[in-house]
Amino acid sequence: METIQLEQKEGLAIITLNRPESMNAFNYQMLSELGQTAEALRINPDVRVVIIRGAGDRAFSVGADLKERKTLTEQQVKRNIYKIGEVFSTIEALPQPVIAEINGHAFGGGMELALACDFRLADREAKMGLTETSLAIIPGAGGTQRLPRVIGEAKAMELILTAKRFTGEEALSYGLLTKAVEKEALHEEVLLLAKAMLANGPIALQQAKYAIKAGMNADLQTGLKIERKAYEITIPTEDRVEALIAFSEKRKPEFKGK
Repeated sequence: METIQLEQKEGLAIITLNRPESMNAFNYQMLSELGQTAEALRINPDVRVVIIRGAGDRAFSVGADLKERKTLTEQQVKRNIYKIGEVFSTIEALPQPVIAEINGHAFGGGMELALACDFRLADREAKMGLTETSLAIIPGAGGTQRLPRVIGEAKAMELILTAKRFTGEEALSYGLLTKAVEKEALHEEVLLLAKAMLANGPIALQQAKYAIKAGMNADLQTGLKIERKAYEITIPTEDRVEALIAFSEKRKPEFKGK
């Protein structure tokens, strides 16, 4: 792949958006390659946590490639909008926890990609926002739906309708980020979060994520049933037995995702 780099080691997959010359803007090729990468990770039993970051030190992603967009027909624009929404939904639905490492600007589709992830950590000085209304369009890859669910309707309405650009520090105050840190410390902070999850049972991680995500879209009683079913999946696993044995032997468990 030309626009996506994938590094995999010790249960961790790192996806790098690799168009630094265009601040990692999404052209159709990148969307296609990102979708292919996400589909491959979805069924990869060796991957337990996923990180998404941007190449270079300027941007996570500034969203749609506007230079490409100017050359497209209306039908091709619709194709791209459908594709970006489809790819981001695939990322959101990954069974593994997904961390967005916002290591620079994140505008439009770049911000929407981060919203499709489970965790967002950012450079405190990074600039970000859903700025589409300033271009006479609206967020079209989940921004109008995911942002209100993360930070509440009123604040999301303000940010989208004013096309406000805000810093990582401000994003943290809105409840949009897990953490905002100095740029040079960001990657290490992301790795620390990933390693904290990698220490736990892989099947439990996936079932806990599923229970939370599915339960948030249901009423409480339905959510409790979802949780119970997810718990039941962990009962017959080898990992659950290994955890009990390790506890009795006063050692760290060695989980195998079985």
